[in-house]
Amino acid sequence: MIARLFHEWERRLVATTTDRVVRPFEWGLDWIPQAERAAVARTGDGAGDGGSPAETLRGWAADATTHSERFYAAPRGRDFRFDGHHVRFPSAFRTPHPDNDTVHGRYFPASFHPGESRRAVVVLPHWNADPNSHVALAGLLARFGISAVRLSLPYHDARMPPELHRADYIVSANIGRTVQVCRQAVLDTRRAVDWLESRGYERIGVLGTSLGSCLAMLAAAHDSRISAAALNHISPYFADVVWEGLSTAHVRAGLEGSIELGALRDAWLPISPAPFLDRMRGTRTLLVYARYDLSFPVRLSRQLVAGFRRRGLDPEVFVLPCGHYSTGVAPFNWLDGFVLIRFLRRAFGPLGRGSRRNPQTCK
Repeated sequence: MIARLFHEWERRLVATTTDRVVRPFEWGLDWIPQAERAAVARTGDGAGDGGSPAETLRGWAADATTHSERFYAAPRGRDFRFDGHHVRFPSAFRTPHPDNDTVHGRYFPASFHPGESRRAVVVLPHWNADPNSHVALAGLLARFGISAVRLSLPYHDARMPPELHRADYIVSANIGRTVQVCRQAVLDTRRAVDWLESRGYERIGVLGTSLGSCLAMLAAAHDSRISAAALNHISPYFADVVWEGLSTAHVRAGLEGSIELGALRDAWLPISPAPFLDRMRGTRTLLVYARYDLSFPVRLSRQLVAGFRRRGLDPEVFVLPCGHYSTGVAPFNWLDGFVLIRFLRRAFGPLGRGSRRNPQTCK
């Protein structure tokens, strides 16, 4: 009975958005540099270049997953512009849209006392978040002693080109583009960590919600400077959420008839958490999911929790008594915020002056 009520509520909340567009299926090979395709062909890890589009993508994705430390590597960011409230810097990944290639972050500093840890979190919002989404959460983090940088995801906010009214280019029926734009978001997160480190922060975490949760875990898995990860709405596979989720039904409509779920899962494996769970060793992790979620199906969320536990990673787990969209409605948003902030305060813990985590940047 309760499940039915929440599911009906979730469907009503999803239906309030009426501007979703079903975009045509595209392999997106134009988003994969020729040099990367040629490198895959030389190593023999996959089909690389010269095969069918499906074979080329499968080989490239397999290589990116196997060599993820290379796929998610980027030169250290240095060209930061900070006005006291907002930080801007160039993305390490270039796209055909110049506005998208400048990263925007809103900074919420916390007061600290000499001798205490300087703690900070990079906050990654959900897909199609408006400019004010997660701003209140970032402000609360600062009030509780943890500075925060709320990043705008690629193709969101000021990064959105004129032809878009939704952030379709980060999740769409264009296979290659989806991988590369999510890759860009991970590299942007790592550059935000560069900026925080340059300002003297000693313990750095990530907090991501929905799409932002997936991207946050990928960043944490590939950057040992990130010591805590609060992951809010979770799944082991990017493709399965898009295929089964209520909020991505229009994306699936563009995919169906052109690609099967198994092939889609393989193509989107580099942007899925599942292959990288072992890289989360040493990172304090919170996994949050919602009991009545129709956008991140509960079966998938439980699979990710089980994957962590099978590896002995012992994450903290919290189950919200609501759905995906209703997480943003009181009182569930208050509960969610409380759980996330409490975890981060405990995960960082006290840190003496001068004490630092291993400075190595890649896991």
